[in-house]
Amino acid sequence: MPNKKHKNEVDDDIVIDDNQSRIIDDTIDVELVDEEDRAENKVVKIKKELERCRAEKQEYLNGWQRAKADYVNALKRSDKEKASIQDRVIEKTVTEFLPALDSLLRASDSGDIPKGFDAIAKQLINAFSSLNVKEVPAKVGEAFDPVIHEAFGQDETDDPEKDDTISLVLEKGWQIGNKVIRPAKVRVAKHV
Repeated sequence: MPNKKHKNEVDDDIVIDDNQSRIIDDTIDVELVDEEDRAENKVVKIKKELERCRAEKQEYLNGWQRAKADYVNALKRSDKEKASIQDRVIEKTVTEFLPALDSLLRASDSGDIPKGFDAIAKQLINAFSSLNVKEVPAKVGEAFDPVIHEAFGQDETDDPEKDDTISLVLEKGWQIGNKVIRPAKVRVAKHV
């Protein structure tokens, strides 16, 4: 006759009564609670780790941005220094050639210069022009400007409108861009 199994019996002929069933259910509940606590602890740890990683990432990003800004500023400084050095070199070179050009121009103006030397003076002026070197404006009758002119004496005049004007240009002045490298040497009219 076939064995009739009790409703709480398992196939392996293990019989579990209702008390044991409640203990097993409680044990399973405790294990589930423990597992949930462990899972929550893991989530908390992972969140803390994520926050730490985010803070570290931000710190690296900030450092990288500072380094990039420093690099860009260094490039700008370097470019400015190069331009400044180039300007000083041009100024020094032009200043060294000015006496020779002055001599050639004075000789040319007086007619005491062979044609070949006149061409050399023009070449020097063209070379200066290519370096953005130009003559300081100084013509007889123009107003005297102490920024670009250097006074080498005064000439008396009866005309009040000629007061503080250039009466004679003794030597040309030169500038690179707006920077005067040598002021024009002039005499200034003074009304008496």
